[in-house]
Amino acid sequence: MPPRADRRSILFALSALPFAGVGLTACARAETAAQKPDAAPELLDLSALEVRPGDRLGFAVHDLASGRRLAWRGEERFVYCSTFKMYLAAATLLRVQAGQERLDRAIPITRADMINHAPTTQPAIGSTLTVEQLMKGTVELSDNPAANILIREMGGLDALRAFYRGLGDDSTTVDRLEPEMNRLDGDKDTIQPLQSAANIRRLLVDSDTPLNADSKARLMRWLIDTPTGADRIKAGAPDGWTVAHKTGTGGYGPVNDIGLIQAPGRPPIVIAAYFHGAPGGSDAAGEAAIAEATRRALAALGTPA
Repeated sequence: MPPRADRRSILFALSALPFAGVGLTACARAETAAQKPDAAPELLDLSALEVRPGDRLGFAVHDLASGRRLAWRGEERFVYCSTFKMYLAAATLLRVQAGQERLDRAIPITRADMINHAPTTQPAIGSTLTVEQLMKGTVELSDNPAANILIREMGGLDALRAFYRGLGDDSTTVDRLEPEMNRLDGDKDTIQPLQSAANIRRLLVDSDTPLNADSKARLMRWLIDTPTGADRIKAGAPDGWTVAHKTGTGGYGPVNDIGLIQAPGRPPIVIAAYFHGAPGGSDAAGEAAIAEATRRALAALGTPA
């Protein structure tokens, strides 16, 4: 059995639960809204944000205060790029909870592990990083070798696929490692925005999340502390709101961002945004589309700015 959480870990978990400042009444409202049977999502027309022929924006939002869900292309498939790293960290934390992994286990980092974008692992070549350090680097800095190492250590892509199925997600595909998984190839390595929003809710909001308090707190802290994506969901959220999110970028059109946003004293709002720009477009255009989609969704929900 995993060791009983000590007082320090409990306090850490409570301090980082999504999100600080939510009272019991707000949490109860979120729980009630989250447990209602899901009606079909309302249409949020974001066609005006698909500016160039070939642009495609997938967007899903779930307001845990009211239970309302809004979507645009919510059931279409989008290559998820590095947004999957939030789910990879959650899957690894579940292994820690089950006693199958340890946060402090040191893993050797070798030159053979290296691929592009390795801000955490590159400096560690020839030494070791703990499982916790690898997860932190994967979520906060989107380190690609760290992600591949974590997948390897959990038993490969089949294990990650099983994690999604364990959440009740039967549609997300898991086919390749970094960096190949970013390339478009049919339905390989794709997700539906509505399914992604449901996964986020299941992990970070619902009372029956498989993550225990300590695991949830760690993941939330990494999602809040990440410096990436300032011009995506963060740019569309009002000042003073907390944003916990994970970005993903393909480098040839896909620009994604998923997570939770929350005003003080209010239940969170789940957002999953996947922009696939037409060839020749810029990442900045995708970022602007996600920011504006976030603003429009909040306006449609009638949330305070």
